[in-house]
Amino acid sequence: MKLSKEQISNGIWILAIILIVFTPVGFHLRVLVSKIIATSADVVEVDEQKSLKNYHWSLVTSEGKPMDFQSKKGEVVLVNFWATWCPPCVAELPSLVELYEDYGNKVVFAFVASDERDKVTSFLEKKGYHLPVYFEASQTPNELFSKSIPATYIIDRSGNIVVDEKGAANWNSERTRTLLDSLLLE
Repeated sequence: MKLSKEQISNGIWILAIILIVFTPVGFHLRVLVSKIIATSADVVEVDEQKSLKNYHWSLVTSEGKPMDFQSKKGEVVLVNFWATWCPPCVAELPSLVELYEDYGNKVVFAFVASDERDKVTSFLEKKGYHLPVYFEASQTPNELFSKSIPATYIIDRSGNIVVDEKGAANWNSERTRTLLDSLLLE
């Protein structure tokens, strides 16, 4: 049986789709596309900002050490929900790492992983990332709850959520740095 050009073409497309959907090649391609389309996060308009009322949120490190979010009240905080299996999460992490390296001693960073601890630890070691990663030990405050990841929030000293970003973003942008600088001066 001889195959037509159309059948060969269809076979190639099916193979390409299978590679993209079911193999690591597809994961890396989705990471690349997420990096390309990522833009700076937008600041929430003042009249639309939510206020974080519930700081009672328990987090633990991968070593099991507790971090009570309540102790961070009154500080500028960046909370990022992510997972190792999430291409947009992996795509935005390098920009978050760069931001953390410059602002980690001024801003509280909480990278909340929605994944298994050993996978997260292995991923961070492989990438050479040294981030404050936490796992939830209690329910997420309603104002920070999202059905999708990545989800990133920047909270000012008064508890206002000034950035509420879903999806990959370029966090190491001038816009984000200018925002953090202004929040730190308040």
